Amino acid sequence: MITVRKAKPGDENVIVDFQVKMAKETEQVDLNRDTVIKGVNAVFNGPGKGIYFVAESENKKIASLMITFEWSDWHNGNVYWIQSVYVLPEFRKKGVFRKMYMHLKNLVQQDNNLQGLRLYVDSANTDAQEVYKTLGMDGEHYRLFEWMKKKI
Repeated sequence: MITVRKAKPGDENVIVDFQVKMAKETEQVDLNRDTVIKGVNAVFNGPGKGIYFVAESENKKIASLMITFEWSDWHNGNVYWIQSVYVLPEFRKKGVFRKMYMHLKNLVQQDNNLQGLRLYVDSANTDAQEVYKTLGMDGEHYRLFEWMKKKI
């Protein structure tokens, strides 16, 4: 059985591990672990930055993701941005992300201040795109453009 919950103190190390693995796997980037530790702890210490969620199976943390917030004046409410998704390889294609997504969707549906869910995905990650489509997400409306001060 898979359960999803808001991350709590004590989950930081596994979230850091997942982020380092995800960056290497998806973008062939070796993150600086000390920087990631500081970044994860910044979220725990400053809840305005985001919220982590973890999925567990038999008391083992098998996935995590982070939510950040976007204020939408069009909707007069916040939109949850799903970021930093990582599922352990042996648990992929077993409905883990679906379970996490449905948990978040339920939170949004129950809170009048929350208006929706968004995420971005690497244009080459077609497997993830298919998963998002099966959940009813639409990738047709927006494209993401970015400028980053520092490349990782």
